[in-house]
Amino acid sequence: MGQINVIETTLPGVLIVEPKIFGDQRGWFYEAYAKRDYEAAGIAYDFVQDNRSFSALRGTLRGIHFQRGDAAQAKLVWCGQGSVVDVAVDLRKGSPTYLKWEAVVLSDENRRQFMIPRGFGHAFLTLSDDVEFCYKADNYYNYEADGGVRFDDPDIGVDWTQWGFVPNAEGFYEEVILSDKDRSAPFAKDADTGFRFHK
Repeated sequence: MGQINVIETTLPGVLIVEPKIFGDQRGWFYEAYAKRDYEAAGIAYDFVQDNRSFSALRGTLRGIHFQRGDAAQAKLVWCGQGSVVDVAVDLRKGSPTYLKWEAVVLSDENRRQFMIPRGFGHAFLTLSDDVEFCYKADNYYNYEADGGVRFDDPDIGVDWTQWGFVPNAEGFYEEVILSDKDRSAPFAKDADTGFRFHK
């Protein structure tokens, strides 16, 4: 019997993964990643780097991030502590789903994972305090290839209001905590991601 359940989304290759949880009176256990099970489910990546981040406050938003060119990354992400809404955006020009997005709530309770292929931007917004966010990447981080687009880009249209974050009259989300880099990120129409869709 497989150790994971894979759910397809509206974006090809972007997948929700539900690991099988084993629990008893002591607590619980699950395999966060087993290559053979993921490959059997069609998720075949050579992950080379594991990352963890900590966000102290609810409303911390990181993204929409990507890496350009040969440094592009596919990511398998999950929330080790707390809760986030995680977003994938298709940044491949020429794609039938260009600038479309998919979101899923990841938490330490549902233990879901989100598989985001290369060519997609990635963002997450913390829904609780004290969030530990984890992910595996199939390429090493390269500072020179680092890129991003605005989290509130109207051409993408991520509806952050679904999770209780409402813009003011000027359109800015006062409750959202952003880095200077993310606050000044370009809109997709002005950003050269370098991603192209190939049939």
